[in-house]
Amino acid sequence: MKVKKQSIDELRPEYDFDYSKAARGKYCRRLLEEGANVVILDPDIISAFHDSASVNKALRALLELTRSTNRLTKRSAGSLKMQTPG
Repeated sequence: MKVKKQSIDELRPEYDFDYSKAARGKYCRRLLEEGANVVILDPDIISAFHDSASVNKALRALLELTRSTNRLTKRSAGSLKMQTPG
């Protein structure tokens, strides 16, 4: 036998929303034009960061490390080709 859950209205009376005036997707176009992205982080990652600014800081540091590593790798590979007799 299944017990039917009663929906409990937890909204306070002073928060009486008039949904007839609501616009679906009101900010969607603006978000698309501005190029906003939403990224869902796993819980273990979320616990390592305080806010979006700290996530952005870490990602920028990782990008810079990647760029500098790529520059070093390209230079090393280029100098190896010059030294190897062909």
